[in-house]
Amino acid sequence: MPKFQIQDSKFQIAFVALPLLLGLLGCHRGMYDQPRYEPLEASNFFKDGQASRHLPPHTVARHQMKATEEDLRLDEHLYTGKVNGEFATSFPMEITPQVLARGQERFNIYCSVCHGRDGRGQGMVVSRGFRAPPSFHIPRLRDEVSEGHIFDVITRGFGAMPSYASQVKVPDRWAIVAYVRALQLSQFATEKDVPDSEKAALGIAP
Repeated sequence: MPKFQIQDSKFQIAFVALPLLLGLLGCHRGMYDQPRYEPLEASNFFKDGQASRHLPPHTVARHQMKATEEDLRLDEHLYTGKVNGEFATSFPMEITPQVLARGQERFNIYCSVCHGRDGRGQGMVVSRGFRAPPSFHIPRLRDEVSEGHIFDVITRGFGAMPSYASQVKVPDRWAIVAYVRALQLSQFATEKDVPDSEKAALGIAP
């Protein structure tokens, strides 16, 4: 079969450029900038000005075609630290020595760098020039702040403290709250707080 070659450079350029021009003519800015809302984009269409809409009532979360308890978060106390919309003043599970040990471990890993191992707000970062957090042993944090509020602060952050929701799982957050309460009790415990079985070892008359 005979082979054809284009010797003229002008024709060569035109031969290459023509398909590119045809491709550009086929494209339109609208294909790139499509008429859709991006997540959290503002909108003039809805009264609240938000493009992202709230889920319809009774929507069920799905995870790999199966809703898990964590997806649904039906236990308000456990997952939000609240009961009927108010901060809980109790724990959603039994506090055992194992839970306290877990709380101590998680506290030492995530919290002690700022709050110190004794909860007095003199952690390592403070010695490096960062602002000291309040001591857990001041009256306000001992007597006025509830367990649910402490859980909420760990979950959502507060002031200079960031959220630890992505680092610390829900049960571990409650374990940390329990350990914080144990730290507070340890600094202000009296003989009445010592179990009878332990008084003899401490030289306390029963």
